[in-house]
Amino acid sequence: MKIGELAARSGLPAHTIRYYERIGLMPPAQRDGSRHRSYDERTLIWIEFLGHLRTTGMPIRDMLAYARLRAAGEGTEAARKDLLVAHRQVVRQRVRDLTDCLDVLDAKIAGYGD
Repeated sequence: MKIGELAARSGLPAHTIRYYERIGLMPPAQRDGSRHRSYDERTLIWIEFLGHLRTTGMPIRDMLAYARLRAAGEGTEAARKDLLVAHRQVVRQRVRDLTDCLDVLDAKIAGYGD
């Protein structure tokens, strides 16, 4: 698929996709005979995963570290897992903090009655 289709399917602007490639968050795109970027379904899956990491608040530097490990392939599984486990702990704490905040809001709203 071309960059426009990838952008449409992923929800990311083409500019962001090019930026991700430039900083190494995504591997360089394959090029077709006309030198246009060409992507496969695996790229879409990777972008979706990056979106989840971004939504959970993972810093770009950690996303880049994960991407480098992924690109290095076999032998990096333990390091990739460690990075995700550490981030999961951060996300769980954030969920607890947000739940506490939600409880405060609910109590405040209840104080106003119907």
